[in-house]
Amino acid sequence: MKKNVAAIPALLCCAAALACAQAQPAPTPAAVPPPRQALPGPAPTKIAIINIQSAILNTKDGTKAAANVQAKFNPKKTELDKKRSETEALQEQLRKGSATMSDEAKERLQKEIDAGTKELNRRGQDMNDDLEQEQSRIMQDLGAKMMKIVEEYANQNAYAVVLDVSNPQTDVLWAAASTNITPDIVRLYDQAHPNAEAPKPPAPAPAPAKKP
Repeated sequence: MKKNVAAIPALLCCAAALACAQAQPAPTPAAVPPPRQALPGPAPTKIAIINIQSAILNTKDGTKAAANVQAKFNPKKTELDKKRSETEALQEQLRKGSATMSDEAKERLQKEIDAGTKELNRRGQDMNDDLEQEQSRIMQDLGAKMMKIVEEYANQNAYAVVLDVSNPQTDVLWAAASTNITPDIVRLYDQAHPNAEAPKPPAPAPAPAKKP
């Protein structure tokens, strides 16, 4: 649609020019100036590196998202820690009392330990899966916004290649500090998305009640 709209004024200009040309005698060939051709600019050759994961997490949006994830999963982690402590207490009870317990008591305690361990592993795996899914969603959402910033920055500063060094397996053995554009991208991202609010600090834990 933009190309069609833009073409209308151009067509009108062409029509006006043709009308003028018909009303006036045609100029001699010598009076027609040769067309100017725009000289292409030099091809970009610079190379930059960026730690895209660090850049995302250090933006205001990233910091806020990380705080929200922590607030969401902290209760689940607390429950898991409690269940782990209970299972470890049963294991310690079995270890200390195995010499004096009856076989029936030891078998009953061992079954309780096995059931607790199985539940602990299942709940832990579920939490890890949910956490990984949440982190992936955040990275995709914020990463799409950040890629626009990276592309604009690279074009404006004549970078031919921008390498992501978030993964330790990236084949970049060495790079000068001046090629690291991570801080610039974080700054530009926050300027482009200024509405993110800084996360509120967690409320202090209540003081334990004093015994009378």
